[in-house]
Amino acid sequence: MAASAKTIPLESSNAISDWTVVLPRRGKRRRSFLKSKHPEQNQQPWAPTDLEMDLNRESKLMEKIQMCMKKLENSTFYHVLLDQVRSPHVLEAFLRVLGSESKMQMVVYGIGSIESYEPPRLQLSLAMLLKRKFSWIGDIEVFDPILSATESRVLENLGCSVLSVNEQGQRQASKPTLFFMPHCEAELYDNLVQANWRTERLNNIVLFGNSFGTYEEHVSEFRSSTIVNSSRHILAVRKFTHEFAINTVSDDYFGAFHDTSWHFFSIVA
Repeated sequence: MAASAKTIPLESSNAISDWTVVLPRRGKRRRSFLKSKHPEQNQQPWAPTDLEMDLNRESKLMEKIQMCMKKLENSTFYHVLLDQVRSPHVLEAFLRVLGSESKMQMVVYGIGSIESYEPPRLQLSLAMLLKRKFSWIGDIEVFDPILSATESRVLENLGCSVLSVNEQGQRQASKPTLFFMPHCEAELYDNLVQANWRTERLNNIVLFGNSFGTYEEHVSEFRSSTIVNSSRHILAVRKFTHEFAINTVSDDYFGAFHDTSWHFFSIVA
C-alpha cells in the first residue's frame, strides 16, 4: 500500500483543481499563511504590537472567560462531547496516538480575539476544560498573530503558554500532539499536514478542526471555481483520515463549533 513508505506520496491528479475553501469564521479575521518545503524558513519571531498594560482590561477579560467556562461546563453540548471522547472508537483512537506516552501536548492555533468575541472564548474554554477533565492532555500552547498584549497576559495567567514564534501552522509532531484549530483557514490545516507529511508524524496527530470531509465535498461541488491551490494535502490525506463530527446540540454553540470534527490519521508504517 502507498502509505507503507516513510514519506507519503502526494498524488498529482487533474481532479484536484486549484482551490481553497474558507468556512464561516465568526469573530476571526482572515489571514494569509505561507507555504514552503522548509517550514522553519517561514517561522518568524512574534510579539504583540500593542505593549499597553491595562489591569482593568485584564480583569474584565479574565471574568468573561471564567463565566464562559462555567456556562460551557454546564451545557448539554459539553457533556455530549465528553461522551463522544469516552466512546470506544474515539477513546481508542486517542490511546493509539498516545502510544507509550503519558501526555499529549495541545497546540491551539488561530484562536482569534478572545477579548472581542464570544466564539473564540468558547473555543478556548473548551480546550481548557478538556485539559482539566483528561489527565493525558498536557500543557497548552496558544498562538494567533492578532492576540493583544492583554490577551497574551490573560492566557498566561490561565496557565497557557503564548508562542513567541509564528509557526504558520507548521509544527512537526515529533510526539503525540492535539492540534486544537476550530474554524481556521484551509491554508493553515494544509500547512500542518504538509509539515508532517511522514507516516510517523501524522500518526502522532489528533486534529480538532474544520471537517476535511466538508472540504472534499466543496471541491467536488465547486470544481470549476477559480480558487487558489492551497489545500492539496488536505485532499490527499483524506483516505487515511478517521473523522468524528462534533454535535453542536444547540444554537448557542453553533457559531463556535459548527462543521468541526476530531481527525485521526491511521497510516501503517
